Amino acid sequence: MAATLFTIGYEQATQAAVVAALREAGVEVLADIRYLPLSRRPGFSKSSLKAAVEEAGIDYRHFKHLGTPAEGRAAAKRGDHAELSRVYAGQLELPEALAQMAELRALAEEKRVALLCYERDPAGCHRSLLADAVLGDFQRVDLEPALLA
Repeated sequence: MAATLFTIGYEQATQAAVVAALREAGVEVLADIRYLPLSRRPGFSKSSLKAAVEEAGIDYRHFKHLGTPAEGRAAAKRGDHAELSRVYAGQLELPEALAQMAELRALAEEKRVALLCYERDPAGCHRSLLADAVLGDFQRVDLEPALLA
């Protein structure tokens, strides 16, 4: 049986809802794959999110080089998935990204890992591109935290 990889986006969710979804799924490591782990959304900047997931017994790891560069984030915001794919494919060829992909894969082979980014729909997000590129042989489960009321 293939190992399982989880993904989660925090768009339209609270920090508590994201942490609850991770706990329910038995996630052991949250892999934050945002290039810049900052957010205007309360609770989703790196230090706040790290503290919340660690309090819930989940390790937090930031994989900066698996994030999307500014050009890719702009394409995602426009809904231009083809351009996002093109830009992100280039990002994944960089030596720093290759090293972090190997690190992520080794981690996912040992523990239950969830990839975190902003977009709620994984189809419009680089986390699906990353999962396909690095962990395509894993069974993928896209978690959906409860929406804001």
